[in-house]
Amino acid sequence: MKFGQAVQFRSVGMKLFVMVFGVIVVLSAILGLSSYVKSKEIIRAEVGTAASQAIEQAADKLDFLFSGYESISRQMAVDQILKEDLETVTRPDVDIVRKTEAETRIKNKLNAMKGSDERLIGIRLVNKDFSNNYATSGASGTQRNDGVKSRLDTIAQASGKPVWIPGLRKGFFGTANEPTVTMGRVLKNLNHPEAEFTLLIEIKSAALTETLANLKLGDSGQINVLTPDNTIVHAARPELIETPSALGLTETQFSGTPTSLAATDEQGIRQLVVYKPLRTAPWRLIGYAPESDFLSAADKLVHVTVIVMGVAIAVALGIGYYLFRNVGKPLQKLSRLMEEGERGNLKVRASFKGRDEIGRLGQSFNKMMEQIAGLVDGIQRSTQELWQTADTLAQASRETATTAGEIAAATEEIAQGSSSLAEEAEKGNALTDEISTRMDRVIHLTKAMDTSAGRIVEVSEQGQRHMERLVEKTEDVSRMTGMIEENSGQLSQSTLSIRSILQPMIEMTRRTNILSLNATIEASRAGAAGKGFAVIAEEIRKLSAQSNDSIRNVSAMTEEIQAAIENTVNVLQEITPKFREQLESVTSASSIFRSVGREMDGFAGELQSASASVSELMSAQLALRDFVSNVGSVVQQSGASTEEVASMASGQYRVSEDLVGLSRRLKELSESLKQSLSVFELHTAEQVD
Repeated sequence: MKFGQAVQFRSVGMKLFVMVFGVIVVLSAILGLSSYVKSKEIIRAEVGTAASQAIEQAADKLDFLFSGYESISRQMAVDQILKEDLETVTRPDVDIVRKTEAETRIKNKLNAMKGSDERLIGIRLVNKDFSNNYATSGASGTQRNDGVKSRLDTIAQASGKPVWIPGLRKGFFGTANEPTVTMGRVLKNLNHPEAEFTLLIEIKSAALTETLANLKLGDSGQINVLTPDNTIVHAARPELIETPSALGLTETQFSGTPTSLAATDEQGIRQLVVYKPLRTAPWRLIGYAPESDFLSAADKLVHVTVIVMGVAIAVALGIGYYLFRNVGKPLQKLSRLMEEGERGNLKVRASFKGRDEIGRLGQSFNKMMEQIAGLVDGIQRSTQELWQTADTLAQASRETATTAGEIAAATEEIAQGSSSLAEEAEKGNALTDEISTRMDRVIHLTKAMDTSAGRIVEVSEQGQRHMERLVEKTEDVSRMTGMIEENSGQLSQSTLSIRSILQPMIEMTRRTNILSLNATIEASRAGAAGKGFAVIAEEIRKLSAQSNDSIRNVSAMTEEIQAAIENTVNVLQEITPKFREQLESVTSASSIFRSVGREMDGFAGELQSASASVSELMSAQLALRDFVSNVGSVVQQSGASTEEVASMASGQYRVSEDLVGLSRRLKELSESLKQSLSVFELHTAEQVD
């Protein structure tokens, strides 16, 4: 047997094998790789945290170192003796002895400070034009060039604040034998600007190395101090000072809150970088080391992952082979048995003895083949009976065909009679439709009359309401006319009362006038003594005249009012009979409208009764039309049913003839089925392993 036949790569067993093998191997690989990646991240984070703490401690040490020198510079800036000595050495009017003594004190002070600190190369005081230069013993020489001038200008621009000059391999003036870091500060003197000196404290770069000696990152890590533009201020290797950093870091990388980051150097090696800005100088303390120094322990997980994957492959092979042996192979056997059954061999049987699904499947296959064999045996017996039945059916079909022909002829005659009856029913239906049309016209006219009567009743009611309101208004006018007559009588009496009141007033005015004349006469007799009395008498006379004029005006107005009232009373007396006649006319018209309304109500009731009678007549006519239509429909349905029966009889005749043909065909099929079933083998059972 060939390998391709023994192992079918498209079989269920092989698919299960490949699936289990692939899942176990892939899961093992994913688990190992994820563990490796996660462990690297954890180690990187822990190392970054520890290194950041160490960098912070080292940065604090450098800040402490630098702040000590800044404190020294502040002390010198406020030292009055030093200030006076510097003024002395710069004043031209001071004798040479005092200048020498001042220079000696300055040098001794500088030497004392340098001698107490081995980390210093020297301390120097330099004025603006380099005319005076004081340095400690052992300090390097000075030279003036563009670099020195630029650095001094930078210190001068700070206006007395300390300025840190990055590390220089040959010192501040380029004459030292080892790298230095310089702190410069201007000692200001506001009273004597010519006595201002620049203090330069040069610190050995090795002092920074000693401070950072305990800080170490990995096996090959480096500790550098960098300026913001990535220039190395300090490094363990002096030749790296003043050179750009190999990391090439940017400001954006330092903008985040974490104090550690990952970067790649010039050689493409990934570095773990930790940093801390210094508080005293504008520099950063940076430590970096290859990540491989920290992640070497995580690389061991790769070997463990490979071993685990090897074990997983072995386990997957074992499980896959077990599934192929216990699932795939039995399914292949069952597939071959099914192919034998497909070719007509019903004697094959499965030999699976297990109690699992495969064993139950084999048992079910055996039962299925037994049931199919019994079914085929029964079909063979039924085929024989079918052949005999087909012969009997052919004979009965021939007799049915003869009877169907006779039924078809009788049914056709019935259909002709139903057609004549249907034509008569259609004529009756047409007459009924004409009657219905005329009744519709009558109903329409009745409805129109009913609508007109309703409108007339409505108009009569409106007229009656208007007349009733007119009667009410006429009565109101009559009452108001009576009230006007009463008021006119009262006004006439009032004018009479006014006249009676005016009479005494006229008499009073006349008497007052006479008294004023008498008073005037008596005053003229009295002479000069009666002039005042004469004036009063004249005023009384004037008032009497005015009162007399007013009384005449009031009397005239009273006469006019009396005349107007009498005219009004006369007019009202003439109008009152006319208002009574108008009231009687309006009352009569209102009675007429009430009579018209009652008559129209009776007419509308009779019209509604007539409309209801016409509607009942229309309903009866519709019922008659429906009856005639139903009769026509029944006749038509009877004719259609008769024609359908005739058609069915004809069809039955044709079907009978077809049944005869089918009976012959059935006999032929029975013979063919018998031959087809002879292919199956039924009697002996065969088991196939």
